[in-house]
Amino acid sequence: MLLVVMVALVAASCGGGFSAIAPTASPVPSAAGPVVTAADAVQRVITENPRFTGITARDPNLIGQANWYEVVPASGVGAFIVTMRIGWGDCPAGCIDEHTWTYAVGPTGFVTLQSEAGSPVPSDAWPSPGSSGITSDTGIHITAVAGPVCPVEKFPPDPACAPKPVSNATVLIVDAAGREQGMVLTDASGQTFAGLAPGQYTVTAQGASGFMSGPEPQQVTVEDGQVTEVTLGYDTGIR
Repeated sequence: MLLVVMVALVAASCGGGFSAIAPTASPVPSAAGPVVTAADAVQRVITENPRFTGITARDPNLIGQANWYEVVPASGVGAFIVTMRIGWGDCPAGCIDEHTWTYAVGPTGFVTLQSEAGSPVPSDAWPSPGSSGITSDTGIHITAVAGPVCPVEKFPPDPACAPKPVSNATVLIVDAAGREQGMVLTDASGQTFAGLAPGQYTVTAQGASGFMSGPEPQQVTVEDGQVTEVTLGYDTGIR
């Protein structure tokens, strides 16, 4: 079954394994049972975004810690604020780049993305996954981009004309038997991750705001312990 990541956090850790998880417009119920402790809150976030599996608490005394989480109580409401960070690039010196997410976790287990910022997370920057079952390292990492951005292609390429990320794009995933495995939504960086069992899948972008239609469906293969990269290209119509 699909383990989708439809929320974001503030995460960091040099090395490790994606986005992105997609932001939601309303709270998302996660694991059963009340949220009483900080550990409960973190587990709710990881349940919603399995790619955070293996992330550890921030240790201010640990040099080079790229991936970490922090939890603080939400004043007066019996909830928690969970921040996750993923960093990469020379992390012993402080990490060259990072991506962060901030979640609110309610006392009944609802998870809501509060904010998200940073560069798109490379696939090898995510934390090490759990030790059994389908982990966050088995599935599809999706990146949605739109182009062309400029009417005339330049040489050398102009960085300002690079394809732009497409956020809030809905992507449907169907298995080889035609069974819907779920939908994911791209985040602010145009990325999302779907945890899947090994097999054959069809990935179909169903559209995004500002575009007439989505890219053509793609056939992908997911192998055990591997992340399959899928890029969805949207046409801006600029010529």
